[in-house]
Amino acid sequence: MTDILSWIDVGPVANIPRQGARTLQTETDRIAIFRTLDDQVYALLDRCPHKQGPLAQGIVHGHFVTCPLHNMVFSLETGEAQGPDDGCAAKVECKIVNGTVRVGLTELQAGLRHAG
Repeated sequence: MTDILSWIDVGPVANIPRQGARTLQTETDRIAIFRTLDDQVYALLDRCPHKQGPLAQGIVHGHFVTCPLHNMVFSLETGEAQGPDDGCAAKVECKIVNGTVRVGLTELQAGLRHAG
């Protein structure tokens, strides 16, 4: 069964620096929203699966982010660790609509209750 997503506007894409990140605190998680040099946006849970490092504080290069604690590199597109490292940072759906970044949150993350 697939989770139903609630799309949340988080602000203009211009508010996220190129090769940088901003965070969004939800009911249950902190989400890191990344902007690449070519103006793509991606979102991952803001914790490295290795030692829970804050990925939003990592270095964005190409379509990857390097964890600031242990230099693990993760694909922004998939969340998968690169090279010899194992693990996966949880991917969060993200898109740009008319210049505004939107993040797709599950009902639990958004703190929503499904009636019925």
